Amino acid sequence: MKKWFFILLFLSIVIGMVYITPVSVLNEDKPNMVPKENINLEQFDLQEKEINKEEMYQGELLLVNDEFPVKERYIKKDMIQLINHRELIANYGLLHQDLRLSEKVARKFSDMVEAAQKDNVHNFLLSSAFRDQEEQKVLYEEKGKDYALPPGYSEHNLGLALDVGSTKESIKYAAEGAWIQKNAWKFGFVLRYPKAKVHITGIEYEPWHLRYVGLPHSAIMYEKNLVLEEYLTYLKKEKQIATTYQGEKFLICFFPVSEDHPKILVPADSEYTISGNNMDGVIVTIKQNMDSGTQI
Repeated sequence: MKKWFFILLFLSIVIGMVYITPVSVLNEDKPNMVPKENINLEQFDLQEKEINKEEMYQGELLLVNDEFPVKERYIKKDMIQLINHRELIANYGLLHQDLRLSEKVARKFSDMVEAAQKDNVHNFLLSSAFRDQEEQKVLYEEKGKDYALPPGYSEHNLGLALDVGSTKESIKYAAEGAWIQKNAWKFGFVLRYPKAKVHITGIEYEPWHLRYVGLPHSAIMYEKNLVLEEYLTYLKKEKQIATTYQGEKFLICFFPVSEDHPKILVPADSEYTISGNNMDGVIVTIKQNMDSGTQI
């Protein structure tokens, strides 16, 4: 009986599904919206999954700000010291030799910089990456609240954020900065603190600060001009959205998590990921190959 309840709940909130056209290749500007279509949920063979409340605090879509701190026990586990991975830093410089970053994020950034070189943009400099709680504490004590955040309240404490500069000039004016603004989303990154969204993020414009959220989320955020706060609110309101990208289909679903809602729905066979939002729920991202024949 409970299973049917969750399936009916899932079906009821699919109405009004938002669709997005395939994300552009590197030399295209942005994806475009397309008319709504129906989704064939039967193809996903959805099943119940019990969710632990702690999963709200794990993943790549966590909101970290002065209200929602990082849970230290859930910081990315694949942290590496970049200087020890020459293959990842071959195309950009390090301001400090002790910079650490999630290995997955480091590889995505390396791919991005390599792509930029094909556009003759090749003076990237990584100035800051992961900071542990102690490093953040020292920075906060040195800089003060006007220029730094307390331990746990900075995205740099998460392992998914990095500050990017140019060896030629300020990133604000450099070719590297312009290239990032147009292309970073294609590699799963977003410009976290844009000038026009200070009233939403509460952080002054930082053209150097990139946050990894992964595809297709970065593509949707770019196309709809959303910062993370807005995107998470959008997902919570819509419940589900869908997009296609490079031959793959994605269905993205938000589920509230509480003692009253300890279960979500996931596909039995399709690939999927779960990320918390660090607030009140989780986002399930379901991926299928376009060749599978599924009508999404």
